Amino acid sequence: MNRLTGPALLAALGALGCATNPATGARQFMLVSESQEIAMGRDYDKQVVASIGLYADSALQRYIQQFGMRLAATSERPNLPWTFHVVDDPVVNAFALPGGFIYVTRGILAHLNSEAELAGVVGHEIGHVTARHSASQMTKQQLAQVGLAVGAIASPELGRYTGLASQALGVLFLKYSRDNESQADELGLRYLRRGRYDPREMPHVFEMLTRVSAQGGGRVPEWLATHPNPENRRGRIEQQIAAGPQDFSGTAVNAESYLRRLAGLVFGADPREGYFKGGEFFHPALRFRISLPDGWKTSNARQAVTAVSPEQDAVVELSLAHEASADAAVRAFLGQQGFTGGYPYRASVGGLPAVSAAFAAATDNGTLRGTVVCVEHRGAVYRVVGYAVEARWGGYQATVERALQSFQPLTDPAALNVQPQRLDIVKLDRPTTIAGLARQRASPVTPATLALLNQVDPETPLDAGRLVKWVVGAPLPE
Repeated sequence: MNRLTGPALLAALGALGCATNPATGARQFMLVSESQEIAMGRDYDKQVVASIGLYADSALQRYIQQFGMRLAATSERPNLPWTFHVVDDPVVNAFALPGGFIYVTRGILAHLNSEAELAGVVGHEIGHVTARHSASQMTKQQLAQVGLAVGAIASPELGRYTGLASQALGVLFLKYSRDNESQADELGLRYLRRGRYDPREMPHVFEMLTRVSAQGGGRVPEWLATHPNPENRRGRIEQQIAAGPQDFSGTAVNAESYLRRLAGLVFGADPREGYFKGGEFFHPALRFRISLPDGWKTSNARQAVTAVSPEQDAVVELSLAHEASADAAVRAFLGQQGFTGGYPYRASVGGLPAVSAAFAAATDNGTLRGTVVCVEHRGAVYRVVGYAVEARWGGYQATVERALQSFQPLTDPAALNVQPQRLDIVKLDRPTTIAGLARQRASPVTPATLALLNQVDPETPLDAGRLVKWVVGAPLPE
C-alpha cells in the first residue's frame, strides 16, 4: 500500500478538509464534520451538566431556550440542534460548545440589564458556533497531535485522579484568536439586529464586564478570561453600529420585562450547595460536614469537594459513589485499572457505617499511595479519598486520615437552615441613588455591589419609577 508523506499528505488533507464557513462564506480548512461537531457537543453537554449543573428554575430555563432559539433561527445554521441553558454558577460567564450547545450563567444574567444586552451575549456565542470556531480550534489541535488542554488542580501525577478536570471543561478553555473574537462580536451584532433588538445596548455588556473586573480587584470575569478582550473591542462594536442603519424605531430593549424575570434569582455562591467556614466544609442540603487539612487549597465543585496540599503533592477528595453500599463502593474503587489495595475493613465514621482500605495506584509518573473511606449516610454513599505521591505519603498519612475520619452528620440548626441571597426587583417611588436607597433598605452586600448590578455608580441619580435590582437575604457564612 502506498503511503502519502510530506506535501502529498497535506494536499490530500486539504482536498478532504476544505469547507466553506457558513457564517462568513470564507474557505477554511476543517477536519471536523458537522455531524462530528454535533456529536461532540452532545457528549460535552452531558459533562457540563454533571460538572456545573443547571439552575433549578424551569421558567427561566424555558425563557432562555425560547429566547436563544429566536436568535439562532436568524443565523446561517438554523437547523443545528440548538440548546440553551442557564448553568448554576455565580461567575459572570457564557460559553458555547460545538454543534449549538450554549450556556449562560446565573451570574451573568444577574449583571445584565435588558433583553437587548442578553441578545448581545447570546448572539456572540451563537456566532462562535455558526463560524465553527471550536471546530476550527480542534482541527488545529488534531494537526498538531495535541489533545484538549485540560487543566489539573494538582501536580500531573495527581491530576488524573482529582475527578474535576474533564474534557468538556477543556473545550471551554480553548482560546479563541482575536480574529475569532472580532468575528463573533460582529456576528452577535448581526443576530441582535435580525432579532430586532436595539444594537446600541450591546456596548453596555463590555462596560459591565470592565466594571466587574475592576471591582474584583483586577480578577477578569470568566467571559473575558475565556474570550480574549482587545482594548478596542467595544470601540469596534460602536463603529459597526454607527456604520449600520440609524433608524432604531421598532427595535426592542425590553429592560423592564427582563428585570422582572430576575426576581428571586440566586445571587452569589449558594450555601445550600455547600460552603467552607475556615477548614470546615458544610453541606446543608445533604446534611453532612467534614474537616479538611489546615492551609490546603479547597474547592467545592458539583461533583467533588477537594483539598490540595500547599506543595500540590497530596489531595483529599469527597464525592458521591454510584454503588449502593459502602463495601461495594470501596471494592469498585480498588477494582480500577492500576489499583492495588489492602483488605477492606468495616469501621464507624462519625457514627455512620463505613468501609475503609489502603491502596496504591500506578501512574505514568510513579505510584500514589492513600486511603479510601466510603460512608453510608441518608441513603447515599460518600467516597472520601486521600492520597499522595508514594515518597511523601508517610508525611501526609496522619493528616489525611484525620480528615477522612471527620465526616459526620450535620445537625447544627443554624448551618442546616442557611439560605442563599437572592435578587429582589424594586420600583423606586421617588428619585434617589443606590447609596441613598442603601441607607433606607437593608442588603447583605455593599452599595458598590448593588451599583455594579444596576450598571450605575452608587451616587448616580435614579428617577422615580425605575426598576432596581436589590440583593436580599442574610450575610453568607464566612
